[in-house]
Amino acid sequence: MQPIQFEESVAAILCKDSRYDGQAFLFLKDSLDFTLKRFLGENGGQPRHVSGKELLEGFRDHALEQYGPMAATLMDEWGVKECRDVGNMVFLMIEEQIFGKQESDRPEDFDKVFDFRKAFREPFLPSGKKAAVKARPAGRR
Repeated sequence: MQPIQFEESVAAILCKDSRYDGQAFLFLKDSLDFTLKRFLGENGGQPRHVSGKELLEGFRDHALEQYGPMAATLMDEWGVKECRDVGNMVFLMIEEQIFGKQESDRPEDFDKVFDFRKAFREPFLPSGKKAAVKARPAGRR
């Protein structure tokens, strides 16, 4: 998709649904490219379908690589607060024909794949704090 077409498509999404910042959609597109590159070697250099779980893992890893400890803050600023938000954005992009999908793809594929906030914060906690976070009973922060 050409850059101008992409921008127009994102603008159309934002007119219908303003939950997420336009930059989040650009980052999601970049994250898909990042994720696809991971699998090129496995598939003889040919692109392949990426599952919701794989895209989420690529999204997380790309964010950590690009933004480091600021990734969590940036995701909050963009309105992306949980895995399901990434799925919502994917399906908005599918509706706008930015992304394609397989018949088996569903928004639920993105539900609770990992603890979103923890995924962006924990890699930057000091070692002792990581152990303390893991040792806390569920429901306590």
